[in-house]
Amino acid sequence: MAGAFAGAGIVWQTPANPPEAQDYIFRNGRRYVRPYYFEFISHVKNRWAGKTIVDLFTDEFKGRPREYYIDAVKRGRLQVDEQMVHADYIVKSSQKISHFLHRHEPPVLGGNIVILQNEFDVVTVCKPASVPVHPCGQYRKNTVVGILQAEHGLTPLFPVHRLDRLVSGLLIFAKSADRAECFRQQIEANLLQKEYVAKVVGVFPEGELTVDANVKFNAREGRSTVEVSDGPGEALPSGKQACTKFQRICTDGNHSIVLCKPVTGRTHQIRVHLKHIGYPIANDELYLSGNFCPRSSKRTSIHRAPSSLSSDPDCGAEADAEFDIDAMCTNCPDLAPVGYDGDEEGLWLHCVRYTGPDWSYECPYPDWTSLDNVSRKKMKS
Repeated sequence: MAGAFAGAGIVWQTPANPPEAQDYIFRNGRRYVRPYYFEFISHVKNRWAGKTIVDLFTDEFKGRPREYYIDAVKRGRLQVDEQMVHADYIVKSSQKISHFLHRHEPPVLGGNIVILQNEFDVVTVCKPASVPVHPCGQYRKNTVVGILQAEHGLTPLFPVHRLDRLVSGLLIFAKSADRAECFRQQIEANLLQKEYVAKVVGVFPEGELTVDANVKFNAREGRSTVEVSDGPGEALPSGKQACTKFQRICTDGNHSIVLCKPVTGRTHQIRVHLKHIGYPIANDELYLSGNFCPRSSKRTSIHRAPSSLSSDPDCGAEADAEFDIDAMCTNCPDLAPVGYDGDEEGLWLHCVRYTGPDWSYECPYPDWTSLDNVSRKKMKS
């Protein structure tokens, strides 16, 4: 397959290759993945048919310039049905397209994934913020599932619930499809109770506060909005029904630690409900103000220098030996892909407890829940 083009001798990974402990590089509080050669496989959709291979990738995969795709076709890094083609080749519906590239995954925060409980058919962990739960988008090895397989040999794992990438806290995995199905049935029957803690701006009011307001997620912008009716006779709000119960745990006069109990599970529900009632999460850039710039539009220009490898004071003389530099790669010699500058931090939102009909799993509170002059005993009571 790969022997017919430039790059013969390179070991090309596919999703079948498991992550390994030596795949990770830790630097400046971040976990990086050692860049690796990977075969991306896709099949031609009906709307793609009739385009040239170069036009298709230029139009649909805008992360690289047209010149890159022309060169990739010439060098055999783009193939159709495992065959080299020319730049004017017109693709047909359902054909297999292989894109062989040097893959750079985004970095995540470098905290350990702590195993809380490891039972016969269930494992629970404390997920660090910024780490996605399972492979998605540019993330494959830098995921909770990937790291648990690489560092603890835990596989297969079936996520019982999800946490947004920037959220930390309790994650529950089933170790078998049968146990996962049992959890799924309990979720569909609304038999689970979920609890989170958040650090919000201002003095949150005492007593339980219930927010019942529809949530509408905009996939293009990557954020949600609250949709409410303006009054009798007005059009019904759009979005999905959403309900969250809040209760203040403690406050220092500037911030409050709030217990959050989502009754439903909409995208960004806790975050957008807190913003709606005037107490947004204190470090939530997405919902703190109306000014929003999608991450995908920030710092996306391709750059070659200065190299983050050579400029890092912790790298030493062996920096270039940590991974192979690929002449065609638009990310080399940097460890992270273009557009990721390593300044991302986790949200002050943390999952602390999931409870079912005959089980309950908990996760310790994070350090940011300790406010000045506030007793930790009060928070945990």
